[in-house]
Amino acid sequence: MSLRIGHGYDVHAFGPGDHLVLGGVTIPFEHGFRAHSDGDVLLHAVCDALLGACALGDIGRHFPDTDPAFENADSRDLLRRVMGRVRERGWLVGNLDCTILAQRPRLAGHVETMRGHIAADLGADPGAVNVKATTTESLGFVGRREGIAAHAVCLLQASR
Repeated sequence: MSLRIGHGYDVHAFGPGDHLVLGGVTIPFEHGFRAHSDGDVLLHAVCDALLGACALGDIGRHFPDTDPAFENADSRDLLRRVMGRVRERGWLVGNLDCTILAQRPRLAGHVETMRGHIAADLGADPGAVNVKATTTESLGFVGRREGIAAHAVCLLQASR
Protein backbone atom coordinates (compact mmCIF):
# COMPACT_ATOMS: atom_id res chain seq x y z
CA MET A 1 0.00 0.00 0.00
CA SER A 2 1.32 3.44 -0.92
CA LEU A 3 1.26 6.01 1.87
CA ARG A 4 2.10 9.69 2.15
CA ILE A 5 2.38 11.96 5.19
CA GLY A 6 1.72 15.70 5.22
CA HIS A 7 2.05 18.41 7.87
CA GLY A 8 0.30 21.76 7.93
CA TYR A 9 0.61 24.82 10.15
CA ASP A 10 -1.26 28.10 10.19
CA VAL A 11 -1.56 31.12 12.45
CA HIS A 12 -3.74 34.21 12.49
CA ALA A 13 -3.65 37.24 14.73
CA PHE A 14 -6.76 38.51 16.44
CA GLY A 15 -8.44 41.55 14.96
CA PRO A 16 -11.76 43.32 15.05
CA GLY A 17 -14.88 41.21 15.23
CA ASP A 18 -17.25 39.37 17.51
CA HIS A 19 -16.57 35.75 16.51
CA LEU A 20 -13.98 33.27 15.26
CA VAL A 21 -14.38 30.46 12.77
CA LEU A 22 -12.46 27.29 13.69
CA GLY A 23 -13.01 23.91 12.10
CA GLY A 24 -15.99 25.41 10.31
CA VAL A 25 -17.63 26.34 13.61
CA THR A 26 -18.60 29.95 14.37
CA ILE A 27 -17.58 30.69 17.95
CA PRO A 28 -18.72 33.89 19.66
CA PHE A 29 -15.65 35.77 20.93
CA GLU A 30 -14.45 39.28 21.66
CA HIS A 31 -12.22 39.29 18.55
CA GLY A 32 -12.20 38.06 14.99
CA PHE A 33 -9.18 37.04 12.92
CA ARG A 34 -7.12 39.34 10.73
CA ALA A 35 -7.31 37.35 7.51
CA HIS A 36 -8.22 37.53 3.84
CA SER A 37 -10.60 34.56 4.12
CA ASP A 38 -12.63 33.59 7.19
CA GLY A 39 -9.27 32.98 8.92
CA ASP A 40 -10.01 29.38 9.95
CA VAL A 41 -6.49 28.42 11.06
CA LEU A 42 -7.51 24.82 11.71
CA LEU A 43 -8.87 24.20 8.22
CA HIS A 44 -5.96 26.07 6.66
CA ALA A 45 -3.53 23.77 8.49
CA VAL A 46 -5.52 20.74 7.29
CA CYS A 47 -5.40 22.04 3.70
CA ASP A 48 -1.63 22.49 3.94
CA ALA A 49 -1.18 18.98 5.35
CA LEU A 50 -3.19 17.47 2.48
CA LEU A 51 -1.45 19.56 -0.16
CA GLY A 52 1.95 18.77 1.35
CA ALA A 53 1.30 15.03 1.30
CA CYS A 54 0.51 15.31 -2.43
CA ALA A 55 3.50 17.60 -3.11
CA LEU A 56 1.12 20.33 -4.32
CA GLY A 57 2.57 23.29 -2.45
CA ASP A 58 0.47 25.17 0.08
CA ILE A 59 -2.90 26.84 0.46
CA GLY A 60 -1.51 30.25 -0.57
CA ARG A 61 -0.44 28.84 -3.92
CA HIS A 62 -3.93 27.56 -4.68
CA PHE A 63 -5.99 30.33 -3.04
CA PRO A 64 -3.75 33.44 -2.89
CA ASP A 65 -4.66 36.27 -0.54
CA THR A 66 -3.95 38.64 -3.41
CA ASP A 67 -6.94 37.27 -5.33
CA PRO A 68 -10.17 39.12 -4.51
CA ALA A 69 -12.13 35.94 -5.34
CA PHE A 70 -10.98 34.49 -2.02
CA GLU A 71 -11.81 37.50 0.16
CA ASN A 72 -13.95 36.27 3.08
CA ALA A 73 -13.80 32.76 1.59
CA ASP A 74 -15.43 29.93 3.52
CA SER A 75 -12.56 27.66 4.50
CA ARG A 76 -14.81 24.60 4.41
CA ASP A 77 -15.26 25.27 0.70
CA LEU A 78 -11.48 25.59 0.31
CA LEU A 79 -10.99 22.29 2.16
CA ARG A 80 -13.48 20.49 -0.08
CA ARG A 81 -11.68 21.88 -3.14
CA VAL A 82 -8.31 20.73 -1.81
CA MET A 83 -9.72 17.28 -1.07
CA GLY A 84 -11.00 17.13 -4.65
CA ARG A 85 -7.43 17.67 -5.88
CA VAL A 86 -6.18 15.00 -3.50
CA ARG A 87 -8.75 12.51 -4.84
CA GLU A 88 -7.90 13.41 -8.45
CA ARG A 89 -4.36 12.27 -7.75
CA GLY A 90 -5.57 8.94 -6.38
CA TRP A 91 -5.36 9.50 -2.61
CA LEU A 92 -7.75 9.09 0.32
CA VAL A 93 -7.35 10.20 3.92
CA GLY A 94 -6.14 7.38 6.14
CA ASN A 95 -6.19 9.58 9.21
CA LEU A 96 -5.81 13.17 10.31
CA ASP A 97 -4.62 14.54 13.65
CA CYS A 98 -4.99 18.24 14.47
CA THR A 99 -3.97 20.48 17.37
CA ILE A 100 -5.28 24.00 17.95
CA LEU A 101 -3.11 26.24 20.14
CA ALA A 102 -5.30 28.83 21.85
CA GLN A 103 -5.16 30.47 25.24
CA ARG A 104 -8.71 31.69 24.66
CA PRO A 105 -11.50 31.03 23.86
CA ARG A 106 -12.15 27.66 25.49
CA LEU A 107 -12.70 25.20 22.67
CA ALA A 108 -13.51 21.86 24.34
CA GLY A 109 -17.25 22.27 23.73
CA HIS A 110 -16.70 22.78 19.99
CA VAL A 111 -14.16 20.06 19.17
CA GLU A 112 -16.64 17.30 18.26
CA THR A 113 -18.51 19.58 15.87
CA MET A 114 -15.21 20.60 14.24
CA ARG A 115 -14.28 16.95 13.90
CA GLY A 116 -17.60 16.17 12.24
CA HIS A 117 -17.28 19.04 9.76
CA ILE A 118 -13.75 18.01 8.81
CA ALA A 119 -14.64 14.33 8.39
CA ALA A 120 -17.64 15.26 6.22
CA ASP A 121 -15.62 17.64 4.05
CA LEU A 122 -12.88 15.02 3.56
CA GLY A 123 -15.34 12.19 2.96
CA ALA A 124 -13.53 10.37 5.77
CA ASP A 125 -14.67 8.16 8.60
CA PRO A 126 -15.08 10.41 11.69
CA GLY A 127 -13.03 7.84 13.60
CA ALA A 128 -10.06 8.73 11.38
CA VAL A 129 -10.19 12.44 12.32
CA ASN A 130 -8.89 13.81 15.61
CA VAL A 131 -9.10 17.42 16.80
CA LYS A 132 -7.69 18.62 20.09
CA ALA A 133 -7.00 22.00 21.65
CA THR A 134 -4.35 23.11 24.09
CA THR A 135 -3.05 26.32 25.63
CA THR A 136 0.58 27.37 25.63
CA GLU A 137 0.64 27.93 29.40
CA SER A 138 0.62 31.71 28.75
CA LEU A 139 3.83 31.54 26.69
CA GLY A 140 4.45 33.20 23.32
CA PHE A 141 1.99 35.03 21.08
CA VAL A 142 -0.74 32.47 21.81
CA GLY A 143 -0.19 32.82 25.55
CA ARG A 144 -0.29 36.61 25.26
CA ARG A 145 -3.67 36.19 23.54
CA GLU A 146 -2.53 37.77 20.28
CA GLY A 147 -3.82 34.97 18.04
CA ILE A 148 -4.33 31.27 17.47
CA ALA A 149 -2.27 28.62 15.68
CA ALA A 150 -3.00 25.11 14.47
CA HIS A 151 -1.03 22.05 13.34
CA ALA A 152 -2.35 19.16 11.27
CA VAL A 153 -0.76 15.89 10.26
CA CYS A 154 -2.38 13.57 7.72
CA LEU A 155 -1.71 10.13 6.37
CA LEU A 156 -2.92 9.55 2.83
CA GLN A 157 -3.31 6.13 1.28
CA ALA A 158 -3.57 5.24 -2.38
CA SER A 159 -7.17 4.77 -3.51
CA ARG A 160 -6.24 2.56 -6.44
